[in-house]
Amino acid sequence: MAMSKTTNTYNRQNWEDSEFPILCQTCLGDNPYVRMIKERYGKECKICTRPFTIFRWCPGARMRFKKTEICQTCSKLKNVCQTCLLDLEYGLPTQVRDAALKIQDKIPESDVNKEFYIQNIEAQLKAGGDNTVAAGTVGKSLAASDMLAKLARTAPYYKRNLPHICSFWVKGECKRGEECPYRHDKPVEPDDPLSEQNIRDRYYGRNDPVADKLMKRAASIPTLDPPEDKTITTLYVGNLGDHLTEVDIRDNFYHYGEIRSVSLVPRQQCAFVQYTKRAAAELAAEKTFNKLVLGGKKLTIKWAHSQAKSTAYAQQGTGSRGGGGAGGGSGGVGGSRMFDPVPGLPGQLPMPPNPTDYFNLQASEMAVLPPGMKIHQLPPGLIPGAPNYASMYQQQQQGGPSGPGTSSGGGKPGTSGASSSQNMVPPPSLTGMQPPQQLHYPSQDPARLGALKK
Repeated sequence: MAMSKTTNTYNRQNWEDSEFPILCQTCLGDNPYVRMIKERYGKECKICTRPFTIFRWCPGARMRFKKTEICQTCSKLKNVCQTCLLDLEYGLPTQVRDAALKIQDKIPESDVNKEFYIQNIEAQLKAGGDNTVAAGTVGKSLAASDMLAKLARTAPYYKRNLPHICSFWVKGECKRGEECPYRHDKPVEPDDPLSEQNIRDRYYGRNDPVADKLMKRAASIPTLDPPEDKTITTLYVGNLGDHLTEVDIRDNFYHYGEIRSVSLVPRQQCAFVQYTKRAAAELAAEKTFNKLVLGGKKLTIKWAHSQAKSTAYAQQGTGSRGGGGAGGGSGGVGGSRMFDPVPGLPGQLPMPPNPTDYFNLQASEMAVLPPGMKIHQLPPGLIPGAPNYASMYQQQQQGGPSGPGTSSGGGKPGTSGASSSQNMVPPPSLTGMQPPQQLHYPSQDPARLGALKK
């Protein structure tokens, strides 16, 4: 018996035609000159089963080709991308978004009811005229949410466009090497719940493993508790980057309360925002923790330490080191702190009796020159065994006997060795030293094997 078909198969007026797809930044890719292949009524929508215009493109180099999966009416109904079916504003699954915004959007799933519902929604979109706003319950309930702001991505995730894994490479039979268009990587474990994803479950927001993973992450998101010291009214703002200025920070923090000062530290890429009241600082910490994004970066918000406590830590650290270092941090996060001693470690070693005695010499073996005296001014006999430096210095000043190689030319230019030999100081005589004995090496032994000729 032949199966009956819906009216979408025969009624071409319900078929959808469009000029450009509705995509998120990740699926579109980073190439601004992307080229797409358009096919009118190429496939059926995987939600409403209506034929629609499909688009196919490559989002970037070494990426797989992607295409639209659902029609634009179903996309506007849920405010999702036509390819990945993730929310266009936050990049999250619809199950997470609906749970955060408390949306109960019950779209009919039977063929006849769904067909009637889609036709009414399409008529409302045409009558409204603004195709940039989501339709249905989602368009009316779309508002800001703290949990969505914490879970949302701040930048496109292009790894989602990587090619699929090469099955021949997994079996060790791929012979194409670098020319293979598929990815040579280890496959996901079969027990991993993320390996079983369904388009319909993603669209309707049920049994989505990605959504379950994000909901568990949202339950474990840390919170910023205010410190017990009520005098602290300063917030630490990190991960600023190189382009943010003090004006940008003031523009994003002034509406929480009156600001006393803003200290920008460009070298550390951080800033300290001090409020006049503690309530304003607590409100700013609550509204900006894990939510504030400036210059494409999510800023780090923490409570700063009190100035008195940081000064005490710095003084204790300097005293314990004997004045040999200055701890970093000025009234903020990252200052020097003193920690409790670790049990079981040996104590501090005692200082040597004479810290300046680097060679372990005795007092009788050391001869220290008087202040301001030079070596040629030493009286003879001060250092036992040392040559008479005074006579050597006088001989050099009077132009003593010329050494070998000097000429009698009177120092004319071109004479070799005249000036250099007069300035040379003869080495001191090594009195009392014995000539070195002749060294004996094993290779000089005449009885060594091979030394005697036969």
